[in-house]
Amino acid sequence: MTQDQKGLKFTDQAKAIILEHLSDESFGVSELASAMYMSRSNLLRKCKKETNLSASQFMRQVRLEQAMELLKESDLTISEVSFQVGFGNSSYFIKCFKEQYGVTPGEVGKQAEEITQEIKVQEKAISPTFFRRYKWPAIVGTVIALAIITYLLIPSTPSEEKTRPINQDLEKSIAVLPFKNESSDSTNLYFVNGLMEAALGNLQKIGTLRVISRTSVEKYRHSNKNIGEIAAELNVNYIVEGSGQKIDDQVLLNIQLIDAATDTRLWGQQYSHEIVDIFALQNEIAKTIADAIQANITPSELEQIDKKPTNNLVAYDYYLQAQEPFFRRTTEGLLEAIPLFEKALEEDPKFALAYADLAISYYYLDWFKKEKQYTELINNYADKALLYDSKLTESLIAKALYYEHIGDYRLAVPHLEKALEYNPNSSAVMQLLSGLYANYIPNTGKYLEYALKGIQLDIAANDSIGKSYIYLHLSNALVQSGFTDEALSYIDQSLALFPDNPYSPYLRAYILYAKNQNLQETLHALKKEYQKDTTRLDILQEVAKLHYFQKDYDNAYYYYKQFDSIRQARGLAIYPQEDIKIGFTYEQMGQKEEASRLFDSYTAYCEQDASIYKDASLAVKYAHEGNFDLAIEHLKAFSTQDHFQYWIVLFMRLDPALQALEAHPEYGSVMKKIDERFWKNHDELQETLEAKGLL
Repeated sequence: MTQDQKGLKFTDQAKAIILEHLSDESFGVSELASAMYMSRSNLLRKCKKETNLSASQFMRQVRLEQAMELLKESDLTISEVSFQVGFGNSSYFIKCFKEQYGVTPGEVGKQAEEITQEIKVQEKAISPTFFRRYKWPAIVGTVIALAIITYLLIPSTPSEEKTRPINQDLEKSIAVLPFKNESSDSTNLYFVNGLMEAALGNLQKIGTLRVISRTSVEKYRHSNKNIGEIAAELNVNYIVEGSGQKIDDQVLLNIQLIDAATDTRLWGQQYSHEIVDIFALQNEIAKTIADAIQANITPSELEQIDKKPTNNLVAYDYYLQAQEPFFRRTTEGLLEAIPLFEKALEEDPKFALAYADLAISYYYLDWFKKEKQYTELINNYADKALLYDSKLTESLIAKALYYEHIGDYRLAVPHLEKALEYNPNSSAVMQLLSGLYANYIPNTGKYLEYALKGIQLDIAANDSIGKSYIYLHLSNALVQSGFTDEALSYIDQSLALFPDNPYSPYLRAYILYAKNQNLQETLHALKKEYQKDTTRLDILQEVAKLHYFQKDYDNAYYYYKQFDSIRQARGLAIYPQEDIKIGFTYEQMGQKEEASRLFDSYTAYCEQDASIYKDASLAVKYAHEGNFDLAIEHLKAFSTQDHFQYWIVLFMRLDPALQALEAHPEYGSVMKKIDERFWKNHDELQETLEAKGLL
């Protein structure tokens, strides 16, 4: 900071420094804090107090103000302005600009001015009296004349409407609605659905598009809603709709691309193909749609689009017949689909898609079963799928599911990440990655990022109950990373959609604790939920834990004893990380032998734990055992971890087993370091997600 800047008030100082680094995309909140000789937390508090904005929002506002000036006063393109004000992504710049000013960058500045100047020049070239009298008739006449000339000179094709100009500022987001079956034979529906699936699948391979998932569009198969309503619900700018029929060995297909904002057709085409050309037709449709909205296709994406799934049309027909029961994901549906996939493989033993879907089918047949039956089949079919197409999304998903099946979760990740390279719009891959980072490889940042990406593609999936669970999942991801207000908004939407959702009130109670930090209020809310269903072991142990945090050991013992007894009687290995709290409570109640059993169980849990929380767990163990220095060393090690849950910050200091450390000279500093680490991760994650247009 210069001497001149030091004399300015906070907002002016910050603005001056931001302007010095205006084009530097990497100059973020941490860099601003450093330049102002402040900690990140002090900068965030000061910024909120002075501007009522977060630091990143304030920085973005300054950049957008400069962008407005550049657009008005220079000849720079939107992309050039975007980079000059520190936006590395012009699409995100356009989105932020429109949110700030209510107009797109293309509607601002010299474009409008140049049109006005051009009209003035034309007016000077014509007699002023003539123009004043005949200005509008002349314009209308010119337009009509041009239309007539265009009609006479440019030949038209009855089966195709020419591509109209598109708004370049619009996000290239698209939904492919279920195609209508116009065949007199209703059994041909599976074939028409296959055409729609292929169009959707090929578009999903294009990275510059955001393509809504199959599950989200399926609900509109029999909908009476208009294009504008559907587009608004799906949050897309373009809609593809079509109809088709199969007559003997001929396929007739009508397809059109619609600009949702104006409900106008940008492109339309009638196709008549022999079934033998079906793959060429599917590939042509995807490339034509991408071209119509000027979405760039890379050579590798083009290679994936042009690839034929099989050369055997009989095999492909069996595969299409299997899709409807396969997507039901019920035991009956999977058992109906499996023989059809097997028939497809009899016709074409190198059909990678069929192998992949067989592996996925057997995975779901084994799902949640204690005794797994199909491990080898899943592995063999996944390997065959990869052998015949290692770049196929379904092949990579199949192998990832095999690793999940055997509990080797870290080996699933590279397969899923590779699948996203080849299919960046796969909501299935997003969901799998989100689940892995939520449950098996704890990382709140990645959990939230994939949850947000997934909801962009799968926002309208299922009915209101299904959507309620989607919002529940996203709310959980948000609160774990400290986005309390956003989490509360989504959990309220979850409850509005499905008031009887059994998990949303439970999560809402904890979100309100994160917001208000009123332990008694949280306890009251959880007891209310427990009274609705006293079989809920999850809530039972949470009620016990909140009494434990209040050092109310009598009530903690009452609830923990019930939980522990049921867990033992049923042979359930659930919540092993809580055993030290249960043991500590038993110890306080004089139950030494039972306490010892639980401490031994907790030690075994710590030894097996491979997560980022291992050092935090060991710190509690050693603090309880009186080995305070070792406990502090483990807390120090934990303070270097990234993207741990907000609950650590909120509840660790309340744990009676850890409070013996409070007298240690390093306790205060290490706990402060853990807090700062969490909020540093939070702020960096917020910047990243905002830059990607996810938050």
